[in-house]
Amino acid sequence: MNKPINRWVVLIASTTVLLCTGAIYAFSVFAGPLSALKGWSMGEIMMAFTINSAVGPIPMILGGFLTDKGWAKWSIMVGGLLFGLGFYLSGLVNSPEMLYVTYGIIGGIGQGLAYSGCLSNTIRLFPDKRGLASGIITAGMGGAAIIAAPIVNLLIEAEDALHAFRVLGIAYIVIVAIASFFIQSAPANYQPEGWTPPTRGTGGVNRNWLKMLQTPQFYLIFFMLFTGAFSGLMIASNASNIGQQMFGLSATTAAFYVSLYSLSNCIGRVVWGTVSDRIGRNNTLNIIFGVIIVAFLLLTTLSSQLGFALGIIILGLCFGGVMGVFPPIVMENYGPKNQGVNYGIVFCGYSAAAFFGPRVAVSMAASNAGNFTNAFYVAIFIAIVGLALNVLYVQIKNRSEKQLAVKQ
Repeated sequence: MNKPINRWVVLIASTTVLLCTGAIYAFSVFAGPLSALKGWSMGEIMMAFTINSAVGPIPMILGGFLTDKGWAKWSIMVGGLLFGLGFYLSGLVNSPEMLYVTYGIIGGIGQGLAYSGCLSNTIRLFPDKRGLASGIITAGMGGAAIIAAPIVNLLIEAEDALHAFRVLGIAYIVIVAIASFFIQSAPANYQPEGWTPPTRGTGGVNRNWLKMLQTPQFYLIFFMLFTGAFSGLMIASNASNIGQQMFGLSATTAAFYVSLYSLSNCIGRVVWGTVSDRIGRNNTLNIIFGVIIVAFLLLTTLSSQLGFALGIIILGLCFGGVMGVFPPIVMENYGPKNQGVNYGIVFCGYSAAAFFGPRVAVSMAASNAGNFTNAFYVAIFIAIVGLALNVLYVQIKNRSEKQLAVKQ
């Protein structure tokens, strides 16, 4: 007998927490004003975003371990509160190094703990709708900047970027504290009433992280996540600057497009997650990688605001799709019991993309008078690699399933 639990309430509360921690995707709205206020270079400031994303695997694995042990509620609450604290303290910094500690390390640790707990705990409650649940819960991360970007812009116009950090930090602490009361930890093998587990596939085979590392699928999934997240993180961290420097947009208009990107990111997670439930994860990824290539070609060939809008919308949808599809892929390969730790390790692929994506974009733009075109070409190549890896993954997976069927 499963302990009575309202999985939809847990889903809503967890999504609310991620609507706070997902404010990292609005960082490009902070970057320019913070540079002007403090006189720091864009490279120095963007390093804070890079550190925030790069430290993610450590707290994600820890949060995954806590979630796998039934302590998801604490992982989520502590992580969310740490993130809010890091945001608030970022409003008190007087050097780039302090920003790296507050926003990069404290905020990154908090975000990783909360994200891991929310995601792994929630999709355990939806074995019948993994793609949909993953899409909705990760939409909290992707959709956060829809709310944050215009508020940040208003707060910066009213005072400055440091003021915006402080106000949002306090707000996030309060919201996370309230939402945490409605979160319950899910049993490892939760089954909703009226649902029967499928008899085929690997979803019922629980492998820990050591056994996961022994499979060739792990390495393909890892690098596929890297290639899928690369373009999304490149745009997420530089959307405002791309709009202003390449398409002549004002800071206010560029902030609107940051929100538009986040809205697309949010919608993409739900849409592609649901689509993947119907046509399969890998068929979905084939489409996503192909569309990413088309989107960057639009950005490189169309110099109008319309071209920028199309590119932003399409890339946001695709980035959302990547983040919504991979959690179910990991669970379906290695089972629900160790999903927290397993996905935390796979998520290192995302963190690698977070380290390289923004840096490649900034360095190439700096050497080309603020033009990001060369960075877009790199992203196209990375997407092509991702498409090839997905094809290889399907071949290896099919071969493994045939061998398993023969043994049975």
